[in-house]
Amino acid sequence: MKLLENARLEAVNSQLCMDLESCRIDGRIESYSCKMAGQDKRLFKLLSRENGEIPGGLQALSPPQSMGPTSHSPGSAVYGSSLEMDDNFREIQLCDTISTKTLFYLISTLNASFHPDYDFSKAKSEEFSREPSIQAVMTAIDTQLFATAGDQFGALKQQLWTALDGEIDLKDCHIYSYNPDLSSDPFGEEGCIWSFNYFFFNPKLKRIVFFHCRSTSRSAPFGDSGVADMDMDDNERMMFDQYDDDL
Repeated sequence: MKLLENARLEAVNSQLCMDLESCRIDGRIESYSCKMAGQDKRLFKLLSRENGEIPGGLQALSPPQSMGPTSHSPGSAVYGSSLEMDDNFREIQLCDTISTKTLFYLISTLNASFHPDYDFSKAKSEEFSREPSIQAVMTAIDTQLFATAGDQFGALKQQLWTALDGEIDLKDCHIYSYNPDLSSDPFGEEGCIWSFNYFFFNPKLKRIVFFHCRSTSRSAPFGDSGVADMDMDDNERMMFDQYDDDL
């Protein structure tokens, strides 16, 4: 994944770091090309092997975060979920799914954004969700930031969404979020009040915009990323070395 320079996003990022009375907000929006580098190719081969090397194989996602744990908007099957009826004619909500290649894009984006502090190569599809609509995600983000930063975010809101839309063309995006469980959450360190991680993926542009933001208590040590170390184990490193020979 290659980081793409964007002056408008950088201007927004400079205002997404806010020192408020009761907390700090640290946010950033980054744009990445979905072009594979050497390390990316090795990770994609590893994910493909774990998924049975099925071309276009699908993996399960968690329910969308912006709409709650069980809710979907009408017509949400367009976003990868569907409904079935069991033998007793009860409606059953099936989970969203993601292709191995798209999952690879999300994990590679996390690795690129947080390198070298953290390795997300072990992240599973269940730690990600596909969000049902851009409006739901915009509402979730605006609500969270308004509740914390008030008018300071209000002055930034229009500039933020205009810059993001100009970079990724929101109407053509699939939107995902990263939501690890408490035991593996790298952003759940002491003092963290909330955090969110959204991926705006435009398949036509072959580009992902990653929006990470978190709020921490002013009593938390400043500069402590709280990002845990999840390095690959020896077996995984040996597998990557083996794949190197095939490239």
